[in-house]
Amino acid sequence: MEHVFYAVRVAVRQEKVVALMLEQKAKVQDLNVYSIVFNDKVAGYLIIEVDSENTALKLINGVKHIKGLINKPISFEEVKKMITVKKEVKAEIEVGDIVEIISGPFKGERAKVTSVDKTKDYYTVLPIEVAISIPVNLQGKNIRLVKKKDEE
Repeated sequence: MEHVFYAVRVAVRQEKVVALMLEQKAKVQDLNVYSIVFNDKVAGYLIIEVDSENTALKLINGVKHIKGLINKPISFEEVKKMITVKKEVKAEIEVGDIVEIISGPFKGERAKVTSVDKTKDYYTVLPIEVAISIPVNLQGKNIRLVKKKDEE
């Protein structure tokens, strides 16, 4: 049997509640529901994977917070776009790189990275433009790469 994806419009911030209610209803009524998916970034919608439009309509009928079914099936490619979370790619900071400190007491200072703990996202840096250079330990979110060590 072929699987079909449908978008279900729901009340905003009720996606998880509705998904749990639909899951329960599918089990109790033994409906052919293969998945129920929502993404916090796509407010007001759920994606259901069912065997037919008829099953989708049975599933959502009478369930609180549901506004309706988008009555045209959606492709798997569209589903992938909706549920894929894009992770921000951060530049790799290594020993010898020059960074800018973007928060804390040394905010705005440039510093040279002297050690890196990637597992904890901690960096030890030496501020460059200060009278007495003291090593400072910072989290990765508090520094920004300015120049790689091999750039001139």
